[in-house]
Amino acid sequence: MAIGRRTYGIFFNGIGLVLVSAGYLGAQGFGEGDMAMRNEGHAGVVYPESGSGMAVEIKGSLRFEPITMLADLYRKDIVFLMRHGPTDWSQMDARGVEPKDCERQRMMTPDGKEAMRQLGMHLAISEILPAEIRVSPWCRNADTFATLMEGIRHFVPDYDQSVEVTEDYGLGLLLSLGGAATVAPIRAAIDDWEKRGPTGPLLLITHYTNIEELTEFKVYEGEILVLDPALDNRVLGYLRMDTASPDAIHFNLPEIDRNSD
Repeated sequence: MAIGRRTYGIFFNGIGLVLVSAGYLGAQGFGEGDMAMRNEGHAGVVYPESGSGMAVEIKGSLRFEPITMLADLYRKDIVFLMRHGPTDWSQMDARGVEPKDCERQRMMTPDGKEAMRQLGMHLAISEILPAEIRVSPWCRNADTFATLMEGIRHFVPDYDQSVEVTEDYGLGLLLSLGGAATVAPIRAAIDDWEKRGPTGPLLLITHYTNIEELTEFKVYEGEILVLDPALDNRVLGYLRMDTASPDAIHFNLPEIDRNSD
């Protein structure tokens, strides 16, 4: 069952536009204007207003680009293609590691888990919630899902009872042990979801290599690409926390010390 979008109070408050549901905020004891959106040219940024009750609950801001994608974020027939949350790059995956051997693979950092909790809260309060979620079995993806759900349930306690969740080996790290050989399983998952008549967005939590192979886009850890299946999975834009940043391996940054078995 999808979470429907409520009526929003859209008005200028001197800084930006109020984005979140006025009715929802009132029910939670918050006033209109606790969350706002500002226009940064090509991008939109959703943030808690300083001194508001919401600012105690939610940290940071949610960035999406292009700003013209705002209406698309509330469509029921879009796909959110997400890379797992921020990880510890000083610990590399051991050669031949199994997807669920958490002791021998790169894991999320405490800050990364908190970022995914915050992302979940931002998505919940903005009412941008998937109706179906498919998750790679790798430990960092499972942790991403768990902390994202923790954040969502902070504002929507019964959300896990209304969303369909599947562990999908087809989303596993491309060409790795226990992973997919191609991105065909991702296309198949989208096609299957589309044929069933979407009642809300599909969220796929996968890996950098899978996403780049499918879309030719380079994505940060914890970043979400918004795809339109009706346009052959064209990328409409991205959605991510303000804390998201490039990693050294995929973005040609200075090398860091790394350990592996």
